Amino acid sequence: MVRMPFDVASVRGLFPTLGDGWIYLDPQAGMQIPDSVASAVSSGFRALPSLPGTRSPQARAAAEALANARSAVADLLGADPAGVVLGPSRSALVSAFVDALPLGAWLDRNLVVSRSDDDEVLAPLLAGAGRHGTHVRWAEVDIEDGTLPTWQFADLVDDDTSVVAVTLASSVTGAVTDIGPIAGHARATRARLLVDATTAAAYVPLSIDELGADAVLVSAERWGGPRVAALAFADPGQLSLLTRVSAWPSAHGPERLEPEPLPGALLSGLVSSVDHLARLDTEASGVRRDRILASMSGTYEYLHRLLVYLVHSLDHMPNLRVIGAAAHRVPVVSFVVDGIAASDVCARLTDNGIAALHDYPSRALQTIGVDDAGGAVTVGLAPYSTPYEVDQLVRVLGSFG
Repeated sequence: MVRMPFDVASVRGLFPTLGDGWIYLDPQAGMQIPDSVASAVSSGFRALPSLPGTRSPQARAAAEALANARSAVADLLGADPAGVVLGPSRSALVSAFVDALPLGAWLDRNLVVSRSDDDEVLAPLLAGAGRHGTHVRWAEVDIEDGTLPTWQFADLVDDDTSVVAVTLASSVTGAVTDIGPIAGHARATRARLLVDATTAAAYVPLSIDELGADAVLVSAERWGGPRVAALAFADPGQLSLLTRVSAWPSAHGPERLEPEPLPGALLSGLVSSVDHLARLDTEASGVRRDRILASMSGTYEYLHRLLVYLVHSLDHMPNLRVIGAAAHRVPVVSFVVDGIAASDVCARLTDNGIAALHDYPSRALQTIGVDDAGGAVTVGLAPYSTPYEVDQLVRVLGSFG
């Protein structure tokens, strides 16, 4: 059967906020919210005021919403719902993971992180290492293209490494990291591999088994969901080996790493956001996991073509430098305009109805040296982005001469 091409016009109709005339190129700040997700959250606030744990109808409905949320994330990542931990943010989940690790994971051990990782993930890991005197080893980005070379992990990861944390795709350059070799080093040394797939999750089909990770981290606001994060473990049995951080003594399974329950309304919104991803391809069929894979593949094909057009257009502007123009990336790009501070560039973009980011907290950009050039502007595409919007971005940037 010949599949229909990705229908961006129909997709745009799912986002009421796009009617305000703005061009939103800032998904790192939160992708626009589909109407279905907003409706699910609104309905959830009315119908799910209680927490699970009692026999009341609302409490039972809240328990069902929690189970549905774990299943939705599991379908997104090809994981087991029994291994899906939910929390209000990536930092909260990583903090819980840090607190749950046994003391032996810290004393006389080392932790491997990278400059490509977001501070939301790095901060709790570095705090845990600081408390226990654990040595921190840094994987460095290539200052020419912003990628994270994997060859260096052969020297960084050894038998004393307890945790390796790495980002699948950079939040600022979009550069994709080849996780396979890193996973191989982690397996060989029995180190825990934590992969932050938050940026990639909005654009590409994901499989926790194919990544070879012990745990994968995502955050739903990056694909149009509520601000809810999830940490999925490849082996749910590993949760029983971690110290309970939940305030509830009876917590079991993934609940052990959840300091407190999330509101049912946000859980409903999380489920709706995953269902939204599964419906981007109206011809996709089968169970939700199958529909997600089909929809995300079609979305990626469309956005990849648009990304090529974006990078090509920016790279041919005489006064602008794209960071890692030739890098393999998801649809996220950072660039520097010669002689113009990034804040001034974004101010002019804002004046022309274009939302972009500057000074996005990034150790990768700092390492590359963008601060010396006045900072970098970061833009990202979404399933509702169009060639017209790229043209408008280039038009405004061209006004700098």
